Amino acid sequence: MNLKSKKNFYGEWHPNIWPPFTQIKTNNPQIEITHGKDSLIFTKNPERTLIDGISSWWVTLHGHGNEYIAEAIAKQAREIEQIIFADFLHPQAKLLSERLSKITNLERLFFSDNGSTAIEVALKIAYQWWQNNGELRNQIIAFEGAYHGDTFGAMALGERNIFNESFEKLMFPVKRVPWPSTWIGDQEVEIKEAKAIEKLIKLLEKPTAAVIFEPILQGAGGMNMVRPEFISKISELVKTNNSLLIADEVLTGFGRCGNLFAFQKANIKPDLIAISKGLTGGFLPMGITLAKEKIFQSFVSESPEKTFWHGHSFTANPLGCAAANASLDLLEKSPTKYSDFESKHYSLIKGFKSLTSVKRIRVCGTIVAFELEDKHNSGYLNSVGKIIKKNAIDKGLFIRPLGNVIYLLPPLSITDYQLEKSYEIIIEIIRNLSN
Repeated sequence: MNLKSKKNFYGEWHPNIWPPFTQIKTNNPQIEITHGKDSLIFTKNPERTLIDGISSWWVTLHGHGNEYIAEAIAKQAREIEQIIFADFLHPQAKLLSERLSKITNLERLFFSDNGSTAIEVALKIAYQWWQNNGELRNQIIAFEGAYHGDTFGAMALGERNIFNESFEKLMFPVKRVPWPSTWIGDQEVEIKEAKAIEKLIKLLEKPTAAVIFEPILQGAGGMNMVRPEFISKISELVKTNNSLLIADEVLTGFGRCGNLFAFQKANIKPDLIAISKGLTGGFLPMGITLAKEKIFQSFVSESPEKTFWHGHSFTANPLGCAAANASLDLLEKSPTKYSDFESKHYSLIKGFKSLTSVKRIRVCGTIVAFELEDKHNSGYLNSVGKIIKKNAIDKGLFIRPLGNVIYLLPPLSITDYQLEKSYEIIIEIIRNLSN
């Protein structure tokens, strides 16, 4: 294929770059940008400025070019930019670990590089913890529709679909429980929850190493939301059956769901928590796995076999830690930016009432999502998502629908005008498609 054959107003496919989650034969080329500021992305074309409606894949928490975080990174870069964390400790890591431990009530932190590796670490810790305590448990329970990352362990935990079907034979088996997705006006949520709980109870009859879930919200699986009461019940059952509970807060953490962490909405305490994405405000890649002290202590031994043999070159990178501490400063200074965001969505979703194709509207914290009804095709490969994405870009909004699931997950810096404009653009596109 000639990479120059598919053009848009920004240019052509770069001959050396392999973009993620993209089939270049059927997609438009990447849009070249020059800079970003708050909730805006400035492209190479001076006449094209975009509202970032999805926080650049859910990471840009406070907006682009945040001066406070940028200055914290710059200051740290002049002091120490990188140090081997197996042998050295630095102030930013100390401060960050103390703050996150206090917020989550989990005592120990293991640093890694991103969301997938934070999940890998949690999975490996959970599995080895049982061995360190003299018991071998192989069963892992996850939920239908889940996405936990794209490394092998994380892939195995997620829904088996087009993302990972090429590697099916290489992944370990995982037991699955239905995810009782709900939405505004859902009359069957309690029935769905009861079926899921029934399945979980049955599976937990076998000794289980860990149950992993995304608290409140499945992200890549389709922005599928459940009630906090369901999460509370899961936690209760897992603890009653003496298994470990892993909360994947890679997307849901740092205010995205209205609380600082989504598990707090259900008033539970997981055994392990994986975080990333908004951790550094979107400035630098970093992942963290938090664990209870009792889990950590099982790895403290004179026996080499009980060591947790895992690590990364950039573990607890000082620049990333500085960015994370600065981001926490901003969250602590203005908690209403995320805690009050949900009300903005509720005031604006009224505009969807006249659109008969809009179904299953759901709102959680900074996130709104809905589905476009399609009797013939649904899911990630539904082509309507690409159509809406292109039309939105043409009108000044960047979104990336999950097939027929349309959502907004904007930075906390978005103005009321920009948010209203985003809704107006989406409504206009859907109305035009329906005509």
